[in-house]
Amino acid sequence: MAKTSPIKRSLASNWVLLMILVPAVGGLGYLVWQQLQPQGLPAGIAGSNGRIEATEIDIAAKLAGRIADILVREGQFVRKGEDLVKMDTSVLEAQLREAKAQLEQAQVTVETARSQVSQRESEKATAEAVLAQREAERVAAERRYMRAEELVKQGWATQQRLDDDRAAFKSAEAAVTAAKAQVASAEATLNTAKSQVLQAEAQVEAARATIERIQADINDSVLRAPRDGRIQYLVAQPGEVVQAGGRVLNMIDITDVYMTFFLPTEQAGRVAIGAEARIVLDAAPQYVIPARISFVSDVAQFTPKEVETAEERQKLMFRLRARIDKELLERYLTQVKTGLPGMAYVKIDPRAEWPPHLQVRLPELPQ
Repeated sequence: MAKTSPIKRSLASNWVLLMILVPAVGGLGYLVWQQLQPQGLPAGIAGSNGRIEATEIDIAAKLAGRIADILVREGQFVRKGEDLVKMDTSVLEAQLREAKAQLEQAQVTVETARSQVSQRESEKATAEAVLAQREAERVAAERRYMRAEELVKQGWATQQRLDDDRAAFKSAEAAVTAAKAQVASAEATLNTAKSQVLQAEAQVEAARATIERIQADINDSVLRAPRDGRIQYLVAQPGEVVQAGGRVLNMIDITDVYMTFFLPTEQAGRVAIGAEARIVLDAAPQYVIPARISFVSDVAQFTPKEVETAEERQKLMFRLRARIDKELLERYLTQVKTGLPGMAYVKIDPRAEWPPHLQVRLPELPQ
C-alpha cells in the first residue's frame, strides 16, 4: 500500500483549510454589513454606511524643470484659473530670444530673395528685348541676302556682295539663337530666385511656429487650477526639479463630492440612476444632506468566484455613489470636507416617503 508523504499531506490540509476560509470570510463580510445597517427604515428606503469622497486632481508640470515658487498652501481654497505654481522659465526665455532672432534673420532672407526675383525679372526682360532686336536683325539680313541673290542672277551684283549678305544672314541667325539661350537662362535664374523666396518664407513660418511653441511652454509653466477646489497636499517644494508630468500638488474638486456606499443585490438592483438620496454624517448627525444616485457599479463586491445558490447571491454587494448637488456645495463651500464617515439612504421605491428624521436639514449660512 502506497504511503502519502508528509509534504503532500500538508499541502492537502492547507488547501482544505483555504476552501473553508474563503467562503467564511465572504460570509463574515456580509454579516458585518448586516450588523451596520440602520434599523426601522420604512419600506422602499435602504441605507448603508459610507464615506464622503471627492474627485482628486493632480497638478503636474508639463515639462521637466525647476519649481520657482508655489503660490498656495495646503487646505487653501482656489478658484478655476488661479495661479498655483510657477516653474523656472529662464531656459525657455533664452530659447524664445533665439527663435525671435532666427525669425528676424529669416525675414531679411525673404526680402533679399524678393529683391533677387526683381533683379532676375529685369534681366529676363532685357534678354527678351535683345532677342526681339536679334530677330529684327535676322529678318533684315535675310531680306538683303535674298535680294542680293536675285541681283547676282540678273548680273546686277557681284558674287562678293552675295557672299557678304549670306554671312551677315548666318551671323544674324546665330545671334537669335544666342539671344534665345539668354532668355532661357534668365527664365531659369528667375525660377530659382522665386523658389528661394518660397524657401525663405517657409523659414519665416517655421520660426514663427517655434516662437508660438516656446511661448505656449512658457505659459504652461504657470500651473493653474483647472476648476474650483481645495489644495489637499504638496508633493514637491520650491527649488526642486521635477520631470515632465511630475506631480507638484494635489487638489480636490469640492464641487464634485459624493458618498460611496454598498447595498446588497436585492436593493441595489432596484436603485435607479438619479434616485433621491440622503446623507447623514457622523460628525453632524443633526443635519440631513440631500443627494442623488449618480453611479451603480455593474461589478459586485465580496463576490465568490462561482455563485451557485440563491443564498450566496444575497451576499453580493454593489458599490453606489450618492452625489451632492453642485449648487448646494457652492453655498457651503468652506464647510465641505472629505473623508468623513456617515450613512447614506436611498429610495429604492420612488413612491416611498422620507421619514421625519430623514427630512432635509441644513446648517444656517453665516451672515
